Amino acid sequence: MKANQSRQSPAEWEESAPLLSQAVRDLPTGRHEFHKERLMAYIQQDIERDEIAAATGPARSRTRGFRPLRPVFALPAMALAVGGAVVAGTMLNGGDEGAAGVATGPALTTRLGSTTTEGVPQLLDQISLVAADEARQAVEPGQYVYIKSKSADTFVKTVDGKGSLVSHVLHERQLWKSADGTKGWLIDPAVNDSPEGETLSLPDEKGKPFEASVNGPSYDFLTTLPTDPDQLLKLIYKETKGKGNSPDQEAFGTIGDLLGESYPPADLYPALFKAAAKIPGVVVVNEAQDAIGRSGVAVARVDETSGARDEWIFDRKTHVFLGERSVQVREISGDAGVVIKPGTILYTSAVTDRAVVGGIKETPAHSG
Repeated sequence: MKANQSRQSPAEWEESAPLLSQAVRDLPTGRHEFHKERLMAYIQQDIERDEIAAATGPARSRTRGFRPLRPVFALPAMALAVGGAVVAGTMLNGGDEGAAGVATGPALTTRLGSTTTEGVPQLLDQISLVAADEARQAVEPGQYVYIKSKSADTFVKTVDGKGSLVSHVLHERQLWKSADGTKGWLIDPAVNDSPEGETLSLPDEKGKPFEASVNGPSYDFLTTLPTDPDQLLKLIYKETKGKGNSPDQEAFGTIGDLLGESYPPADLYPALFKAAAKIPGVVVVNEAQDAIGRSGVAVARVDETSGARDEWIFDRKTHVFLGERSVQVREISGDAGVVIKPGTILYTSAVTDRAVVGGIKETPAHSG
């Protein structure tokens, strides 16, 4: 579940509006969608944050990466996003739906599952054991990580000054990323202008090179991270210091992004769950469903600033990762006075395939 996915609180949307128009004007021609895509948002976030901080002070939140991952109100090319799913800036200020190639419907909702702090370490320990047993192919130079998922997101749409809460319908998303992170391709009708998708290869039009980080990793970068849970969590806190709505929420969200749209190496994968067990405020949600309706148990944490609960959903019996979602658990007033009620699904995803392939646009079924 991120263009997300580390959020901007609803109270800050109006305050950020002047920044939005400026950011959009600064985008290179024809690349608005490029910056909406979470991966590219990840890559640009450090540079953008420095520029914003110089003009307005320290950034309060970060653009969550692709995963497709969290509350969905995001500002393109800025570190002021809320959630894993990124939508066009015009969504916040009126106008049409931009490049969105999927239909919209009423806001997604769910019944809030009950939570408990009991059994959190035990559940994450079981999940980490399953992760340790999972066969994971190493990604060699010239190969690509392929991730197919289905996702949907909710956002405020404003027309003639009147806002309403709507959602993109559930749609398929395909992502290819090279081992070193410099090449990639995205097919996502909620983001792309063309059904063929668009390149994610870098450097971009301004010549900015790719620099991997915990918030925008490549497979090669992930192989360099410590696999000791304490050291790993310490590094995540260090690298995300000053980002998001709180250090703990940012650490939780960072690990969630790695689960959704990256390919953690075999020795790192179980360490992520063991590290998550050490983050304060983590709870178990007894009942949760991913984007395609698979039921399971979730490991979750509430962002006290935004009132949204990020959930990582696992099969109840096998403890295999299914997907993620972000659910509003506290009523808030959003853009254009739109009320976002508890039970609103801000973002939801289901991973349906994750594999190593030999090239862009190649799928596992066609791999040699």
